Amino acid sequence: MVKRNPPELIRPDWPAPGNILAFSTTRKGGYSTGRWSSLNLGARCGDDPLHVTDNQILLLRSLPAVPVWLSQVHGCRVVTLGEHADAEPEADASIARTTGQVCAILSADCLPVLLCDRQGTEVAAAHAGWRGLAAGVLQATVSRMECHPENLMAWLGPAIGPKAFEVGDEVLEAFVNANSENSSAFVRHGNRWLADLYALARMILSRRGVGMISGGKFCTFTESDRFFSYRRDGTTGRNASLIWIKDSTETS
Repeated sequence: MVKRNPPELIRPDWPAPGNILAFSTTRKGGYSTGRWSSLNLGARCGDDPLHVTDNQILLLRSLPAVPVWLSQVHGCRVVTLGEHADAEPEADASIARTTGQVCAILSADCLPVLLCDRQGTEVAAAHAGWRGLAAGVLQATVSRMECHPENLMAWLGPAIGPKAFEVGDEVLEAFVNANSENSSAFVRHGNRWLADLYALARMILSRRGVGMISGGKFCTFTESDRFFSYRRDGTTGRNASLIWIKDSTETS
């Protein structure tokens, strides 16, 4: 059997309560090959289904339960785990308030945002590409959480960076029409724009009153040896970002 290194897990740099566990995966440490090498966790991006299953089983070693994967559509629907019978609900964010329920987001340039409250009683994961951000997925997620926004903290996971995300006028207009201050997240680049997803997410969360925002230090596009990137490669795998409330018997 081929010896493989264990998956690389990126832990959020935030002061979350001790009973909150979270991480993002990279592309390292899995079974997939070729364009999906190697820890691809997306089942709908052209990879061998057997490799995806093996990667998901490998991921389970770091989790208390099977994650609740979403059918992500770049929208703003939020589901609460345990309230829906669908195995893979159509939504772009999920919330959990029960120990052992794992919120999960897949991405390959879009921004994964993980949230928890300071008391460690609820967590959330949101899929926030530019369309989701413009549609209000972060506002919807914060609104569905039970605690006051000032008691929430957020971590911005691996996404395409501000020097790599080139967009057209329609993207700028979508955000500036919502709030003129969003223009500060765009820099002219020839006849197009460079957009900063991290800055947009910070502004949106801050306006909603979220008390602490961390992360935003990666670039899936330029860090090709570490992350999958749809913008860079087209056919490619998916990174995952996951968060849950651990029970008293679970180790860190």
